[in-house]
Amino acid sequence: MFTIRKATLEDIPLINKLAWEAFPATYKDILTPEQIVYMMDWMYSPENLHKQMTEEGHIYYIAFRENEGAGYVSIQPEGEGLFHLQKIYVLPQYQKHHLGKLLFGQAVRGIKELHPGPCRMELNVNRENPALGFYRHMGMEKVREEDTHIGNGFYMNDYIMGLSI
Repeated sequence: MFTIRKATLEDIPLINKLAWEAFPATYKDILTPEQIVYMMDWMYSPENLHKQMTEEGHIYYIAFRENEGAGYVSIQPEGEGLFHLQKIYVLPQYQKHHLGKLLFGQAVRGIKELHPGPCRMELNVNRENPALGFYRHMGMEKVREEDTHIGNGFYMNDYIMGLSI
């Protein structure tokens, strides 16, 4: 039903489009509209996506259903044996279709391609995000809490979840 492929720089407009559908829908009951717009520019402007992919080591994978984008995931090396699952989002109409599980599995496979030996994957998840249950179901455990100032008076209030792979 879904296919997943590694994104290229040519996919930046598609990632931006998918983000504008998935991210606000995910956070509409958690963040203010002002913070959502701020974070969209910070994380998903074409310029910032380009920087992530060319300078910061983010590797994006895009999921498709019948050639239409359905979701995405990105991973980033953070140090020897440590990787960060930076983003994983599924369009609202494809939630509950196990696409999140497929994208999570792709993140793990992508990390294993980069680092075949034992390593660790961590991610940030907003403490109010219902996805917390999904990450626990995928075997992740809460490692710590972080409150990160991201500018304009906005904070990310997250749990850091971890998984040994």
